[in-house]
Amino acid sequence: MSSVALRTIHWHRVGRIALLAVLGIILLLYIRPVVHWVQQRNTAANSRQDLHQLQAEHDRLETRMRALTGPGAIDRGARSLGMVKAGERAYVYEGH
Repeated sequence: MSSVALRTIHWHRVGRIALLAVLGIILLLYIRPVVHWVQQRNTAANSRQDLHQLQAEHDRLETRMRALTGPGAIDRGARSLGMVKAGERAYVYEGH
């Protein structure tokens, strides 16, 4: 009787083990693509942040360029250095 019990295969257990093995293999096949997707998403977010910073810097530099090349830019630059036009009087105001 014991030899018959050892030779009996429990197919429901074999089926469960096979199902778990297949599900485990499928899970292992999905791990690498999911990790890659998460890495790409983080890289894209960082790239978007860098792009916004570069666009803000570009806008700032364009505004500065327009201020330096527009009409009267040379006069404004010279006056910011304390220069006056020929024939003008320079006044110094000393605040207390």
